[in-house]
Amino acid sequence: MNRMQRTPFLSVVTFAVAGLAIGLLVQLVRSAQGSPPLVPPLSLAATLLVIAAVLVVLAILLRRAVLRTSGRAVNPFHAVRLLAGARAGQFAGALFAGLAAGSGLQLLTRSILPPASTWAPMLLVLTSGVVLVVCGVIAELLCRVPPGDSEENPENHQGDVIEDGGFAP
Repeated sequence: MNRMQRTPFLSVVTFAVAGLAIGLLVQLVRSAQGSPPLVPPLSLAATLLVIAAVLVVLAILLRRAVLRTSGRAVNPFHAVRLLAGARAGQFAGALFAGLAAGSGLQLLTRSILPPASTWAPMLLVLTSGVVLVVCGVIAELLCRVPPGDSEENPENHQGDVIEDGGFAP
């Protein structure tokens, strides 16, 4: 039986460290060339927050459908897509948070600190990336099948991993 696992914490940290290295290197190269620092647009932070909100709302709707006793089966493809989106959200959030952290870290090493219009968008992207990671984890947890679900209706969940609170798909 194929058992689905939670997204490993080390994978998320790896994406964050890769983003940090890329952000730091990009800013170092731009600084060495005499170019101004790369400042992310404010729409990037807003987009990450919207994606995080959509993930959580869809996960809550799926969780309500799983817990509902109406007898209607939950579409497993919907659950798989949501789980894939939650995992992708965790990876993307960690990557963008790391990118913003690396960019901001390089700005702190300069002899003259840049104005707030340069580092504030980086801080917003860092914050929204962390929010996306947290919302991805929450959405992933909401995709789990309740532990007692298979004993009540075993015909509705054939092939699902139920032991230890496995995932719905």
